Amino acid sequence: MNSSLRAVTKFFPTQRIDAYLVTNDTDIRYLTDFPASESWLLVFPNQAVYLTDFRYTQEAKQGLKGVVVKQYQESLHQLLFELLKAKKVKRLGFDDRHFSLAGFKKLKSACPKSIQLVAADPWVGDLRMVKRAEEIQKIEQALRIHQQALKFLRPLIRPGMSEVELLKRLTRFVQDQGMTFSFNPIIASGANSALPHAKVTDRKFRRNDVVLVDMGIDYQGYKSDLTRIFVLGKISSRFKNVYAAVEEAQAAAIADIRPGKKCSEIDQLARKILESKGLAKYFGHSLGHGVGLEIHEDPRLSAKCSTVLKEGMVVTVEP
Repeated sequence: MNSSLRAVTKFFPTQRIDAYLVTNDTDIRYLTDFPASESWLLVFPNQAVYLTDFRYTQEAKQGLKGVVVKQYQESLHQLLFELLKAKKVKRLGFDDRHFSLAGFKKLKSACPKSIQLVAADPWVGDLRMVKRAEEIQKIEQALRIHQQALKFLRPLIRPGMSEVELLKRLTRFVQDQGMTFSFNPIIASGANSALPHAKVTDRKFRRNDVVLVDMGIDYQGYKSDLTRIFVLGKISSRFKNVYAAVEEAQAAAIADIRPGKKCSEIDQLARKILESKGLAKYFGHSLGHGVGLEIHEDPRLSAKCSTVLKEGMVVTVEP
């Protein structure tokens, strides 16, 4: 087994489990470096088994290293509990965050009385928070391509260009690089730019407009997430003041980010600066979030997050 899978097994004694079930596609990808789909990963102390159906079996056998691939016939649940019985598992851990109520009921109804289901701590999520060197390299490459995309957009953002046409041009550029987006881009102009999650419309840019571009690039599964503002002409004094306040809050938060700081402390620092400018009531969301295989993942730079920052964590800072 690879180092990530071995790291998961080290947690087994803390909750006295004999095996751990991973059902989230992203968690499986992290643990195996294989893009999972509609499959489960069953981790034993000395072995990992990938449970899938005939559509993915051949691909999984070719792509997975150090993981046994098992194809189910009737259902995932049936194969799961057959394997657990063969290994004489008494306690099966699982991450209940990735089960709907209906999904858990189905799992529980199929579970033999001899096996106990244990809602274990979110170990894989905890591991994913601290990025390995190769993960950081992929995020950095996503950012490099992201910056190229912004450079490409800059001369196109002119009065007369529409939001939807700019999106088409951006999409072609990203596809030409062999990349995809981390999420559906937001291109918002004029009054639309005040909407946090605005929809792209056919509105054409006008002189003195504010144009907001919120986008991300996906490079080999790892994401970037940056928002940039363009102003087409005169910048009002009110806009300058608000922008300066937001920039000050962001710069202070970034400067304070280091191992040992609580996420909530970083959020509070930015929030106090905006409060001193009379802008706190417009800051209704958290300061930032982790980025990696998912565009929003732990840790969260929020007022309620007690996570202590560690070297290797990657977060956005977006007051």
